[in-house]
Amino acid sequence: MAILVLAEHDNQTIKAATLNTVAAAAKLSGEIHVLVAGANCAAAASEAAKIAGVAKVRVSDAAHYESHTAENVAALVVALVANEVAGYSHILAPSTANGKNVAPRVAALLDVAQISDVTGIESADTFVRPIYAGNAMATVKSSDAVKVLTVRTTAFEAAAMLANEGGAASIEPLAAGLDLGLTTLKGRELTKSARPELGAAKIIVSGGRGLGSGENYHKLLEPLADALGAALGASRAAVDAGYVPNDYQVGQTGKIVAPQLYIAVGISGAIQHLAGMKDSKVIVAINKDPEAPIFQVADYGLVGDLFEVAPELTSALA
Repeated sequence: MAILVLAEHDNQTIKAATLNTVAAAAKLSGEIHVLVAGANCAAAASEAAKIAGVAKVRVSDAAHYESHTAENVAALVVALVANEVAGYSHILAPSTANGKNVAPRVAALLDVAQISDVTGIESADTFVRPIYAGNAMATVKSSDAVKVLTVRTTAFEAAAMLANEGGAASIEPLAAGLDLGLTTLKGRELTKSARPELGAAKIIVSGGRGLGSGENYHKLLEPLADALGAALGASRAAVDAGYVPNDYQVGQTGKIVAPQLYIAVGISGAIQHLAGMKDSKVIVAINKDPEAPIFQVADYGLVGDLFEVAPELTSALA
């Protein structure tokens, strides 16, 4: 039986989360197929065919898939599973906003349990996932005929992209399903920034309530992030206080990140925040409170006044 990976894409390019999900699928036994559902998405399909380990790309190109509404995509996936001669043993989606929107609908329509935020694959039916905000890990065994998983992408190294022009995987067209008309996309507001995207950045500078205001956040952290070529993040406390927008939030209810370097400035280290960044390769904490919980997970800790330390660090990097 084969494994189906739901591609995350913008109709032109494949998002990085798809590569991590394919890497997770590679730990299972079976041929890996990638589903690209979109509108005018031939470029994304061609890119998906170049992902190492992918045997087949299934492409459904229709106008009602342009905005990737969950109801339409879920119905397409279920129809594909029902009509596939060889059958699919696993359906994997990245644990992104889109993946977490589609996968539960697929599981419900197939009448199977969904296993969320998978961080480890022990066998074809046994998976590891975090519980209690990441403070414990649960090993889950599923007896469902089709396993529906969302994959925590930071737990798996990205699959490689093949250099050859055509790619190794075959590309097969897939008949579009009906437009269910249950939801309509009214608009999309995208934050544009010259800095790296938070979820995929290799270096992140993150600020907390200790900064005191949004003005201090921007004055102290933006020069530091620019010097490092880093993305900017924030704790929930900083977001709730209005220092920065919601899409800066790192944590259990924000973005889960695992950069090469994570610098936490003025962040105490609440469980909610630690759940979103503790898998970072190197964690640096700057806080005036030597008892702050962030120091328990930090590789390097500096006890000091962030209003003095952050400018000094920026100057040293300039």
